[in-house]
Amino acid sequence: MLKNYYLLGLCVTGLTLVSMSAADVDTKKIPPASTRTDVTFDKDIKPIFEKACFKCHGTEKQKGKLRVDSLAAIKKGGENGEVILIGKSDKSSLVHAVSGAVEDELMPPDGKGDPLTKDQIGLIRAWIDGGAK
Repeated sequence: MLKNYYLLGLCVTGLTLVSMSAADVDTKKIPPASTRTDVTFDKDIKPIFEKACFKCHGTEKQKGKLRVDSLAAIKKGGENGEVILIGKSDKSSLVHAVSGAVEDELMPPDGKGDPLTKDQIGLIRAWIDGGAK
């Protein structure tokens, strides 16, 4: 059986490539995508990342060579590849990490920022599903 590789551990110790089967991702923990169709990086997503992720993945520090402070940087991914799969938010490791869909891998980790709300995750999903514009 082939295993999927998901990028996890975005903030704690840098980017870690973890091998897991699709069964390791608890899709019930992933909130639904927002129904909004006008979600953009600059207007909606960057402010979420600025508050929760820039400390570890911004201009000053890039754990695992991942930056989420610009559209180009997040599309590039980190040292272990892509973190978003455009059009497939449910398969994007970034969504898995911020939703806690993989046990003990919630991002941001305790003490590094507030967990994202279901609405924020829903916006991120809608943004990815809508082409990550």
